[in-house]
Amino acid sequence: MTLAGSLLSACGGDGGTPTLNWYVNPDGVDTFRTYAEKCSTGDYDIAVQQLPSSATDQRTQLARRLAAEDSSTDLMNLDPVFVAEFANAGWLEKVPDDLASKITDGGDYLEGAADTVTWDDGVYAVPLWANTQVLWYRKSLAEAAGLDMSKPVTWDQVIDAADQEGGTVGVQANKYEAYVVWINALMQGAGGDIVSDTEAGREAKVDLDSDAGRDAAAVIKKLADSAARQPDLTVSNEGTSLGQMFPDEGPGEFMVNWTFVYANYKGLVGKPGGPADEQELEDLGWARYPQTVEGEESKPPIGGIDIGVGAYSEHPDWAMEAAQCITSTEAQVDLAVNDGLMPSTSSAYEKVAATGDFPEDLLDLYRTSVDEGGPRPKSPFYSQISAAVQAVWHSPTSVDPDSTPQRSADYLADVLAGKRLL
Repeated sequence: MTLAGSLLSACGGDGGTPTLNWYVNPDGVDTFRTYAEKCSTGDYDIAVQQLPSSATDQRTQLARRLAAEDSSTDLMNLDPVFVAEFANAGWLEKVPDDLASKITDGGDYLEGAADTVTWDDGVYAVPLWANTQVLWYRKSLAEAAGLDMSKPVTWDQVIDAADQEGGTVGVQANKYEAYVVWINALMQGAGGDIVSDTEAGREAKVDLDSDAGRDAAAVIKKLADSAARQPDLTVSNEGTSLGQMFPDEGPGEFMVNWTFVYANYKGLVGKPGGPADEQELEDLGWARYPQTVEGEESKPPIGGIDIGVGAYSEHPDWAMEAAQCITSTEAQVDLAVNDGLMPSTSSAYEKVAATGDFPEDLLDLYRTSVDEGGPRPKSPFYSQISAAVQAVWHSPTSVDPDSTPQRSADYLADVLAGKRLL
């Protein structure tokens, strides 16, 4: 890929008002454009540059620019797992101490969101939205299966219930980042981690070959072998299983997915892919992410978007000022209401609740899931960790609790040690 940095000048071509380039993911792009205009000032304009939809592709494009010390990369939307890598590489401006303290010590930012922007001894980005996954389901399906959704449920129970009633279970199992999100959540729900001691870099401890790794593999194998598996399991993503919740025929599904789901279905009432009417929308239920091991609290995935300022920006002070504007309470509320992307602060959550656009118990579930959930490994080598896990654990139909954890542990250890290439 040839860098186009020279085409995106950080300064006005005629010596006029400088332009700050803001690289954004497609989710919420219309709201981003609104705030690019709102947060532009007499000192600078903000221009939105759209990144690819895949988190992996987003990282690749940004990393290539920053590795080339591109001065036109002023602001960027970062998946939380890339903050540590970019900070460790010296690609991000450190957040000033006064703002950093508000994020980590002020009490307004959700604990899970604040944790995503820290690395080593500092804060390197500003949380915008804090994402998490919950278990979405048809109430009628769960009731028919005799599953009490007021209590914690396990993956085994969910798969068995869907199988029993002719329903399905929706997950993200394509060979991409979201599959690692699932594997990581399964392992953490069993008391383990993919890797630990991540600040040791390449010397991090690989924990895949463990009871937690085998428990995670057992869940994946059970679904892959079950009649409840969806036909596109091996290429499934966040969008593919949405249409299985309200099918023309059949009882629907259980599905783990992000916070955008409720707003998505609410906007599709009476339309293809959505509930037939408001009554059918009322049949949509939600619960905490399933337990990997019965009796052990689940660890819902933590995602979202953090705003970073490029270390080579020609206007880092203005870019940091802009970052605060585009992560304001007002912006967080608009992203929630317009796009179903939930806030990173308690104050914004209170304003979202006041709109009446979301059920209060659903908002409470989101906040709890973020604060009690589990992040993916925070490592400067996360991209290698993720790719190595995908290489062995995909396809989900080939996962075997007796062999996959050990093979993946050996492979990842060799990759980190530089003994094998991805």
